[in-house]
Amino acid sequence: MAIRSDEIGEILKQRIASFEAPVVDAHEGVITSVGDGIARIYGLEQAMAGELLEFPGSGGRGTVLGLALDLREDGVGAVIMGPYGHLQEGDTVRTTGRIAEVPVGDELVGRMVNALGQELDDRGPIETAQSLPVERVAPGVMLRQNVDTPLQTGLKAIDSMIPIGRGQRELIIGDRQTGKTAIAIDTIINQQGTGVICIYVAVGQNAAKVAQVRATLEQHGAMEHTIIVAATAADPAPLQFLAPYAGCAMGEYFMQKGGHACVIYDDLSKHADAYRQLSLLLRRPPSREAYPGDVFYLHSRLLERAARMHDDEGGGSLTALPIIETKANDVSAYIPTNVISITDGQIYLETDLFNAGIRPAINVGLSVSRVGGDAQTRAMKQVAGQLRLDLARYRDLAAFAQFASDLDRRTREQLERGQRMTEVLKQPQYEPVPLGKQVVQIFAGARGYLDDVGIDRVADFERSLMRFLDQNKPEIEKDIVEQGKITDETEKELRSAIEDFKKGYAG
Repeated sequence: MAIRSDEIGEILKQRIASFEAPVVDAHEGVITSVGDGIARIYGLEQAMAGELLEFPGSGGRGTVLGLALDLREDGVGAVIMGPYGHLQEGDTVRTTGRIAEVPVGDELVGRMVNALGQELDDRGPIETAQSLPVERVAPGVMLRQNVDTPLQTGLKAIDSMIPIGRGQRELIIGDRQTGKTAIAIDTIINQQGTGVICIYVAVGQNAAKVAQVRATLEQHGAMEHTIIVAATAADPAPLQFLAPYAGCAMGEYFMQKGGHACVIYDDLSKHADAYRQLSLLLRRPPSREAYPGDVFYLHSRLLERAARMHDDEGGGSLTALPIIETKANDVSAYIPTNVISITDGQIYLETDLFNAGIRPAINVGLSVSRVGGDAQTRAMKQVAGQLRLDLARYRDLAAFAQFASDLDRRTREQLERGQRMTEVLKQPQYEPVPLGKQVVQIFAGARGYLDDVGIDRVADFERSLMRFLDQNKPEIEKDIVEQGKITDETEKELRSAIEDFKKGYAG
């Protein structure tokens, strides 16, 4: 049957009149797929990279936050920072207009929070007046100044040979169970009374281990200047990914005020694994060892934010102590080499040394601080200037000496001195030593006052010497700390005091 042209026009007019094109808000989108903590969303044309998104909460109550990580022409890939089992296709997602941020401020000190700044310690909600974005551009070179103020760890082996300065990035690297976290905790404990706020970020750790760290810090009174940011192994990968950035933002608050902060990332190996999980679920192309191509940038944009600001910018500092776990001492693996190239040096812990009873188990040959003597007091430089070279030489000699049956006198003396200095640098866990006492103990060993003391009596000699000086010559340690150096007069008094002590020492 033929249809006239005027009828065709009429039909088109009717169709046009009845056509309904729903208006989609550019700030809303619809979930097209969800699973494994990842949601794909159609819409959200106005979404920004790293923006917080609102997903519907369970049972229609509240909302669950997500993070826009994958921006594409046809939609957004987001990670969900909370329970996602109730979400399904067709649910509405809204943008918030806010880049991911965390609460910051003095109110957080002494508390344990998650990667979103929410309390985990059952001490009530945390009310802060300020928030900072978790990702920020690192301060430029012109806004910084030279790192020349020491951050004392209280560990003789580190403060004497691998000094850390305020504003430095010093990597702690080694196999599991070699004492990496112990070094970090000692450093936190040693900051009492220094005005340095410490942020301990636990990424992918066992919840029991995090609780143990918190208990240790409380036992030593160190929680008074510490914030713990915990994203344990039981938490979703998005929270593990976000936690180091959240801890860094909390530290930056104090740096901006002209204060000093130290952030410990324990550890970035698990952080990289969490990011790899997210990236693979977001269908990003895998690169070496299945990590995404931007995994270097993941850590560089985090660690570059550590700085010592110029006096015109307040003079504050943010020190970063990232921890990396190696497998079978392989420092040439992908993530370890990445972080080594980003940081200003590394403290390398070795399983063999740890098992041999040398604790902290620091390999002097592979450990280095690129700030070096700039981050040491003059007093420490005076007593420990040659210590690192002497110890390295001793380890080489010891390796060859085990094959030699007859050694000349000078070689024997070097071996004896090296053995005693190794004993001097040993230290019990969670017992940081103040700077003045470190200088005195290293002085006694380096100047030969321990040469006639039995190797198994070195620790007892040190303890007895410290008690003797505290009771009879407390002004020596006081002068070293106040003047920052050992004057000729102080050295004369110190030598005299050690000699007097040795006369009555029955070691």
